[in-house]
Amino acid sequence: MSPDSYVIGLIGSGIGASFSPMLHEREGDLHGLRYLYRLIDLDRIGADPSRVGELVRAAKDMGYRGLNITHPCKQLVIGSLDELAPQAEAIGAVNTVVFEGDGPGRRAVGHNTDVTGFSAVIDRELTDAPRERVVQLGAGGVGTAVAHALLTRDTGHLTVVDPLTDRAEALAATLNRRFGDGRASARAPDGLPAATAGADGLVHASPTGMLAHPGLPLPADLVRPGSWVVDVVYQPLETELLRVARARGCPALNGVGLLVFQAADAFRLFTGREPDRTRMLAHAAELAASG
Repeated sequence: MSPDSYVIGLIGSGIGASFSPMLHEREGDLHGLRYLYRLIDLDRIGADPSRVGELVRAAKDMGYRGLNITHPCKQLVIGSLDELAPQAEAIGAVNTVVFEGDGPGRRAVGHNTDVTGFSAVIDRELTDAPRERVVQLGAGGVGTAVAHALLTRDTGHLTVVDPLTDRAEALAATLNRRFGDGRASARAPDGLPAATAGADGLVHASPTGMLAHPGLPLPADLVRPGSWVVDVVYQPLETELLRVARARGCPALNGVGLLVFQAADAFRLFTGREPDRTRMLAHAAELAASG
């Protein structure tokens, strides 16, 4: 394969409607690259998420330059990699794998561009938003990255809520070790009323609301008027949570910004080329309007 040819894949469940192939391939074309982005949908091929390591090894053997990893494999994939970049190691989740070197000895190196992508969303959209107390729904792979981004960008206190209480508590403990005692706490879903009552903002980072998982991630009356809401879901663009938030007068953002900024950082890791983020945002808006 020539230096300007790239085969990239996305491993995850229910990813048939993903914008990622179009975003990556168009940006590659505009850089003069031969760039092919393939979907490896676990649901479509009938593979259990635990087989993600087999898929990573197969992609490496077939000459792929790299992979993106999405739900539900961002933490499962770690044991199949040769090395983790420092940020991915600190977060404990991987959404980008780069195959480094040549021949059979190529190494699979894990990165996390969700955290840099969400940091860019904060810098672009939430710079002036109050962030003294924020509630986050979801402590999985993307939730872990989003939580690190929020505290890196000076959120005062983050309350992590997840149906798997042990997972929320583990994430809060990790955050407190990294950012200082008292910066994060965990609650079970029955603690949401108290958590949201005094929150400046709400971030939703679970699959609820996706096309394959419709619904609200919390009772509608817990979306507090005056607080801001970010939903990392981008398909559909207008989730039920965002409809409720806007009806209650809350500033609300969908997941397109995270999609684009994490994709741009992954594109740079795969190719060594600096993508045009403004151009990619415009392209994502076109795709959303046409979809």
